[in-house]
Amino acid sequence: MSDTATLTPAAARRPGGTAHAAVLAGRSLRVSRRNSDALIMSLALPIMLMLIFVYFFGGAIKTSALYDSYVMYVVPGVILLCAGFGAATTATAVSEDMKGGIIDRFRSLDVGGTPVLAGHVAASTVRNLVATAVVFGVALLIGFRPAASWDGWLLAATVLVAYIVALSWLSAAIGLLARSPEAASGFTFFMSFLPYPSSAFVQVDSMPSWLHGFAEHQPITPAIESLRGLLLGQEVGNTPWIALTWAGGMLAVAVAASGALFRVRTR
Repeated sequence: MSDTATLTPAAARRPGGTAHAAVLAGRSLRVSRRNSDALIMSLALPIMLMLIFVYFFGGAIKTSALYDSYVMYVVPGVILLCAGFGAATTATAVSEDMKGGIIDRFRSLDVGGTPVLAGHVAASTVRNLVATAVVFGVALLIGFRPAASWDGWLLAATVLVAYIVALSWLSAAIGLLARSPEAASGFTFFMSFLPYPSSAFVQVDSMPSWLHGFAEHQPITPAIESLRGLLLGQEVGNTPWIALTWAGGMLAVAVAASGALFRVRTR
């Protein structure tokens, strides 16, 4: 039996949606291995952007005296950028499932929409954590030197995972909203674009004044500032809690929207 239909009747009868989600997460990971182009792109593009900004533009970009070099400033932003690119593939995967008819088979096995989507999100989280580890390893090779305490590492990881999960659920909702995988891929461009008008690559003060309000108050900026401060051992104040509040809000909206959209699409 192919990996697109590995949920057996025995698995479907397991109690609770958690078991269904675990089985479907494994199925999504197996399908991901076949989509090597998307995996390579979601990993290679953030690394290429990091190298371009550090070696092509880093010498011309001025940052605060808090940072010894531009690589120390830019890496946290690239990590969030990597999470956005990786989460965006969830939208395409969900849209392909809706278009391919596999959802009807799952429903015949009495599997609800939440486990199906949770399986995609769990697989996306695993993929993103692996990609983040690779990007972080490259960052260490080119001179990034974190100085976080154990508490800082733990809180930074919490912020990162929270955003990966929130962005993945948001991508799942987009995949349900789109009528084709191509459209889903196009919609997620806007989500992947968010790190650019933020403090990811340059300080907000260097942007035009009309852009300051959006750049300072959009959801990606506090996450980047939290990761940067925590990884470098700097004072972060309440920024991580603002970032987690944004992530929780996005997650709540995305879960509610994806549930409603799934019911509409499967009537």
